[in-house]
Amino acid sequence: MGNDTIYAVARVRSKELSLLTRQDIDQLLSCKTYDECLRILHDKGWGTGGEETSAEALLSAEEEKTWAFIREITEDLSPFRVLLIPTDYNNLKAAVKCVVTDTEPHNVFLPGGTVDPEIMMRCVRENDFSPLPPSMAEAADNAYHTLLHTGDGQLCDVILDRACLSEVQSAGKEAGHELLSQYAELLVAISDIKVAMRACRTGKNREFLDSALAPCTTLDMVELAAAACKAPEDVFAYLSSTPYSHAAEEMKISYSAFEKWCDDQVIELIRDQKSNPFTIGPLFAYVLARRNEISSVRIILSGKLNHLDADMIRERMREMYV
Repeated sequence: MGNDTIYAVARVRSKELSLLTRQDIDQLLSCKTYDECLRILHDKGWGTGGEETSAEALLSAEEEKTWAFIREITEDLSPFRVLLIPTDYNNLKAAVKCVVTDTEPHNVFLPGGTVDPEIMMRCVRENDFSPLPPSMAEAADNAYHTLLHTGDGQLCDVILDRACLSEVQSAGKEAGHELLSQYAELLVAISDIKVAMRACRTGKNREFLDSALAPCTTLDMVELAAAACKAPEDVFAYLSSTPYSHAAEEMKISYSAFEKWCDDQVIELIRDQKSNPFTIGPLFAYVLARRNEISSVRIILSGKLNHLDADMIRERMREMYV
């Protein structure tokens, strides 16, 4: 372990002191209005100092600040590819659909990916995907021609979503760090469960499931697909024999309860990094902790905008890292 890593972890430890605590969340929940929430967040240093009134502008600024900090303390962002790949594929979906539908790409790209969206747009327009990473290029070519010839946007999404998950899985294994590998496995498994449940409830056939589910080590794709071709209860029954038995129980309650469970699992996964000073694990954990608190603030602001009861919002609150 080099001094650079020690320095980076020390900087992260300092930054962790400004992460939102459960008390901070309770303070936001007690706010009477959306505007009051924004004032408290601005007082805590959220945003760019421009007194943003839009929740998305505020939250986007926080996401950008997170990555700016990581770039400041480490030159090697390759271990973080497992977090950035989904952004790339989201942008690739947007690029393919904009070109095929001849639509200008206004506010459709997310910041922070590893590939410039303008390069993606050019690749699709010119039908030349060679400037993209090989695995992404193959999926982009397939998705583009599928959408062009069938007009099936969902099938286009399936192609790119599966490719995204496969690349996340590979990136997690290649990172050479157990935390990153475990996170990639968890992300792929959770995504597969979501796909299986949606497919089950909308009556998708086995062919669709086989094309949409991405292999992972903690789930058997054959058994999951077979269960999803039957009924939700069969999916729950299969999951009860896997490490995701609690996911099934939460899904029986509601989809929002399941989503909360998913996010809480990520926090449980990274908790040990608070006492790990010797690897890039704490840096990775900090990014995930920031994403978690941004997600929690998004839920609160959305609830305040829609005049939801504080107790109803509180039920959806995620576990906090600190």
